[in-house]
Amino acid sequence: MSHSIRGSAAIVGVALAGMGEAPGRTSEDIAIEASVKALAEAGLTTRHVDAVFGSLPGNSNPLSGLLMAEMLGVQPKFSDNNRTGGSTFLSYTQMAAMALKEGLCETALIFYGSNQRSAAGKLVSSVMPFIYEAPYAPTFPATSYALAASRHMHLYGTTREQLAAVAVAARSWANLNPQAFMRGPLSIADVLASRMVSSPLTVRDCCLVTDGGAALVMTTAERARDLPKKPVYLLGAAAATTHMNIMAMPDLTETGALDSGRRAFAMAGLKPSDIEVVELYDAFTINTILFLEDLGFCKKGEGGAFVASGTIAPGGALPVNTNGGGLSCVHPGMYGMFTLVEAVQQLRGEAGERQIKDAQLALCHGNGGVLSSQITNILGTEVTL
Repeated sequence: MSHSIRGSAAIVGVALAGMGEAPGRTSEDIAIEASVKALAEAGLTTRHVDAVFGSLPGNSNPLSGLLMAEMLGVQPKFSDNNRTGGSTFLSYTQMAAMALKEGLCETALIFYGSNQRSAAGKLVSSVMPFIYEAPYAPTFPATSYALAASRHMHLYGTTREQLAAVAVAARSWANLNPQAFMRGPLSIADVLASRMVSSPLTVRDCCLVTDGGAALVMTTAERARDLPKKPVYLLGAAAATTHMNIMAMPDLTETGALDSGRRAFAMAGLKPSDIEVVELYDAFTINTILFLEDLGFCKKGEGGAFVASGTIAPGGALPVNTNGGGLSCVHPGMYGMFTLVEAVQQLRGEAGERQIKDAQLALCHGNGGVLSSQITNILGTEVTL
């Protein structure tokens, strides 16, 4: 396709900062540390940056792209501060690739930083309950995801034990990751017995509340070959939005990932069976089941049995959320950036104990709002071009 951005841009540097708890630090501090580290890994500095994409948490920094450019001493030719919730950062890779392909910039920096745990001590959502929901005092956003989980259980016989299997698999991966915030044993029984947040979801079915930040650097495929790190190429990317409020979601068991995944695979010229590593936005255990179904890794309604079989856990046929995900590794308000960093490290062979042998293709999927915005990225090494 002449309009395709397949393989035209590559990620050449990634970094994490402030993981878990970062007391006394602002969100900007964390984002700046990650940005400088990602640039250094790519053999670059802030003087090379001519495009900035990024967001900081909540509504306190509505112009965070401008703020971060100023704090980094950058005067970019191109910037974007688009907000679609946790999926945001997977839209930035797509937009950066388009800008790079068209010659609008040469070095794109994508950043995120949040001190949500240290500053607020609880999950802070940018989306509030709709006027018709508010009188019932939902636990937001958990209740929205609980609706989807309940509907999936009703239609397909999905069980709480199967939901719990997602959390147990994530913890198993986290136990292989020294940077994961929550490590240690976790069983199906532990998940079921933990505090109920919004039925059928317990606290272990829900994402962490942590501090943390991440950044990545993108440049053209041609330039990437001359930089220190093994390039990871964006092979496919697509976004889909179905609603904002959960009451407007057309089908509680079918997300926009069905559409974004199909188009991302088409751009990449690949199919689900080609993918070796999957990084999903697992804010709640139901997310992983829904996205595995909608992205084509298993049939609709079979996600519960799929995850309960051990397929997504260490040693399984389809490694999913190999860093521990938002359930056990890190979740500082928006998790999308961390799917990308983990995928890049896997494809570069730098993931330590959790490394997937000879991984060449990875899928990252971001979720924003309450199953509202779905964005899929497919990444690959040079041999996949």
